Amino acid sequence: MAQNPLSLKESIEYGLKNHNNIRIAQYQSQIANQQAKEAIAGYLPQVNGSATVDNNIKLQSTLLPAGVFGPEPTRVAFGSKYQTTGVAAAEQVIYDKSLLIGIKASKPNQVRAELNTKQTREDVIYEISNSYYQVFVAQEQIALLKDNLERTQQVLNVLKLQRDNGVIQPIEYDRTLVSYNSIQSQLIQAENSLVMAQNQLKFQMGMPMETPLALQDSLILTKRPTATSVGFEAKNLTEYQLQETALELQRLDQQRIQAGYLPKLSANARYGSLALGNELLPSFQNFTGFGSIGLKLTVPIFDGFRRSAQVQQSKLNIQVLEEQQKLSSKAYQLQFNNAAIQLQRAQLNLDNDNQNVELARKVYDVTLLQYKQGTRPITDLINAETSFRQAQTNYISSLVNAYQARLDLERSQGTLLTFYNQL
Repeated sequence: MAQNPLSLKESIEYGLKNHNNIRIAQYQSQIANQQAKEAIAGYLPQVNGSATVDNNIKLQSTLLPAGVFGPEPTRVAFGSKYQTTGVAAAEQVIYDKSLLIGIKASKPNQVRAELNTKQTREDVIYEISNSYYQVFVAQEQIALLKDNLERTQQVLNVLKLQRDNGVIQPIEYDRTLVSYNSIQSQLIQAENSLVMAQNQLKFQMGMPMETPLALQDSLILTKRPTATSVGFEAKNLTEYQLQETALELQRLDQQRIQAGYLPKLSANARYGSLALGNELLPSFQNFTGFGSIGLKLTVPIFDGFRRSAQVQQSKLNIQVLEEQQKLSSKAYQLQFNNAAIQLQRAQLNLDNDNQNVELARKVYDVTLLQYKQGTRPITDLINAETSFRQAQTNYISSLVNAYQARLDLERSQGTLLTFYNQL
């Protein structure tokens, strides 16, 4: 695909498949799915097994009081030298409000991961589009400079003949040669700018730097950049939705902390087998089973006000997030208003510069004809050529500014994905 000329949409498609940030966002979404499974696991049975073999090098002894086995206290040791034990234990949470809230929080956590993926896609679309325009404009700038270079070369050829035949002064030829050299210098700079712009585009697309890159999108020069304004709604922005999700998670975290004041109830079961012996091998024979079932109720009584401090911290974090969201909403509104104004101005400048290009071309053509007829001096021709080249440069700048303004407006109203789908 990279061997063939790419349109803007094809470039974005390539980036959405190959950019590293897209893969990172996908991995983070998978992490959120696994975190949801982890939260559910806390409410499922927990089963563990263990086996031990003990060599009681020295058995612990105890002192039996007098009168049990004689008139004097007697020291005795209980147990066997070797002891083998196998135990299986299971525990099932019956009620734990904090775990239930943790399971509830897994849903907004997954939503946050999906929103992060969406935002990453929007960022990739924006950066690739911006870089694409820069490359395309650099290519057009080079084409214009080459065209101007060819025009000036034609004038130089005529002037050289006139100079050699003594029709004009050498200074007139030299003036045009200065203009020719100036265009060559601008062409070299434009070619260097093109290489850097291509490298930037490759980076935004996730394309290897050594891959050849060519663009193909003639609509950029023929289609006026416009954006369909859907109006401003902060809730349509992915960043705003991420803030909403962060607030929801923070409120759930507060509920989880407060749930720590409630009792916790769980059921447990335990079964094992025990074998004793004064020799190693007999300790693996004649196992005797044992088991138990029970309920465990944990009631928090006093934690030194630790949980109370955690609840207050969570409440303050919620207030901070709410204020940040209000501030962000104002900033989003400002960005939208500025982007809409900027697009309007860019479109007006584009129309004006387009008219100037047509006027400058007419002036240049008439001046060239008059110069050939001998009615206008060479200085007028050079000035007309310079004005024509400057008008073309201004038009290219206005063009890229208009497309940039359109991109900014699309982003400010949360429609970058729509912009991409409509390409």
